[in-house]
Amino acid sequence: MDTKTFEALWKPDGSVHDHAPAWAKRRADMRRAFPSPYRDAPPDPLAEELSVAIQQLDQLKPQKPGPGYLGTRTWTDGPPYEEATKATLHPQMESVSKVVEQSIKLFEGLPIWNHPLVMPNVIPPANKAAIIAAMMTEVFSPNIIEGEYSWNVEFAELESAAMVARLIGWDASQAGGLFTFGGSGCYLYGLKYALARVLPDSRSTGVRTDAKLLVSQQGHYAMLNASDWTGLGMNNIVPIKTHPTTNAMDMNDLERVMSSLYRQGTPIVAVVCTMGTTDAFAVDPVAQVRELIDKYPNPRPYGKTLLYCDAVIGWSWLTFGGYDFDANPLNFSPEVLPIIRENHEAIKPVVHADAMGCDFHKVGWAPYNCSLFMMRDGMEFQDLMRRPGSVYLQERTSYNPGLYTLEVSRSGAYAMAGWATLKFFGYEGFQAILGGILEMQAHLRDRLGQERSLVCVNPDDHGFVTLFRVYPSKIDAKRQYENELAWPDCRNDLIKHNRFQEQVANTLWQWFRGGAKSGGTPYTPYISYTTGFRPTEYNRDKSDPYAMIYALKSFPMNVNIDPPAMQTLINAVLEARDYVEHEGWGCCSTESQE
Repeated sequence: MDTKTFEALWKPDGSVHDHAPAWAKRRADMRRAFPSPYRDAPPDPLAEELSVAIQQLDQLKPQKPGPGYLGTRTWTDGPPYEEATKATLHPQMESVSKVVEQSIKLFEGLPIWNHPLVMPNVIPPANKAAIIAAMMTEVFSPNIIEGEYSWNVEFAELESAAMVARLIGWDASQAGGLFTFGGSGCYLYGLKYALARVLPDSRSTGVRTDAKLLVSQQGHYAMLNASDWTGLGMNNIVPIKTHPTTNAMDMNDLERVMSSLYRQGTPIVAVVCTMGTTDAFAVDPVAQVRELIDKYPNPRPYGKTLLYCDAVIGWSWLTFGGYDFDANPLNFSPEVLPIIRENHEAIKPVVHADAMGCDFHKVGWAPYNCSLFMMRDGMEFQDLMRRPGSVYLQERTSYNPGLYTLEVSRSGAYAMAGWATLKFFGYEGFQAILGGILEMQAHLRDRLGQERSLVCVNPDDHGFVTLFRVYPSKIDAKRQYENELAWPDCRNDLIKHNRFQEQVANTLWQWFRGGAKSGGTPYTPYISYTTGFRPTEYNRDKSDPYAMIYALKSFPMNVNIDPPAMQTLINAVLEARDYVEHEGWGCCSTESQE
């Protein structure tokens, strides 16, 4: 087709003539499938279509006080995922409305994270400012590979890094931050930064030295991901013992390991301090770790050991930095106020770290996934991690993180969600929501103490989690738990009652998903349970995998959880206890478990 004939296919308004080929007509029709580049009439239907979609999604919510999941369908054994293999691509296009209608169905059964009865393991709801800010990036697709493709959206990352740097106590003009894919992404960045610093040749020749990564026994399993994916190797993780009551890193054991490696001439890539473990909220002593890193430097030609703080759970306690604990303007209770202060004091030493990871999708109440990797010396990080530029990307602005980030294309949604949260909450918003969780937790623990067959097993932990065990109705839970924790002679009882925790947890899960139940609570809360909260006193080295404490877990991360919700939780647990007791749970023996 010659040029004039081709150009003649189009009308001045962008549509095509009737004699145009089918591909051109379909292409013209597809304009309606994308947001308009202009705001002239008629209005872009995207806003209306989004509104309709949200309204349809809203219809999946239950009437108050309904169950804690979307829709009415129940899958007590999980969705039939095997059906997915039957999916095929349609020969023709479908309408946007029909695709949205099908999309809505995929949300059926999803837990409602801000429902008052939903308190599973660390999945909070997202705040509206973050949701809207992240959604806006889906319309215009800013790519924060560089300023050219994201323009002012880059400010969301830069300003967030500056705000968090000031929370930490770092020089915001020297520090830097990158939004990435969750706490594992932060950990991966931290370890790669450490490898580039300690083993600079590793970037070109690969990791050729069995350098060591020192992490507490309570450290997150992301250590395995990061050491595996960077090529350092999981066998080069050296676990450091933890204190039996605080669960924090044992400084004597850390010094023993570091001094031994120092004498051997083995480099330490990084020491990872966990600033708030998921269950126990253990916080490692960062300042003392810094002293040991300075005391036992790596031998030449290796670089300086990196101190990384895995603060994905604990970072937001830094927002109490300006709180007047004497005046207590938010009127926290006398029971909770000292705990808030203690948490803030425990997290403050992150100022000694070289790098830190913080999750906004956990204790920032932002959408998944949204995490910020922070480094104290942004220029050192860039210099160590920089790669040659691409022939088709030009450095037209002063900010071009794609030259040193893991991801090249990087959505602006993370940065916008985190930035919007910081702007929306401010200090007081974070303080109110964090302190409120502890107030609700204190109420739950008080109620647990009033029940003979329930016992809180982490009363000295000051994080967001309440861990508790339930025992058969005729057993004094507190006394039985103390015996199982301390005495090897009670190992068989421990194993049997661990199985009891598991069966109660599974019963609650089935009831939450709509299974048959008896009793007075119409809707069952959604909670989690752990199979390894802590080892028994006679199993501190964890050599016996069965001498571990199982526990039910309440992680009340949303603002709709109130005292009636906590009472419903206790009632449901007691009902599940009675059900499991009646079903003959005691048939299992130690031998059958092993």
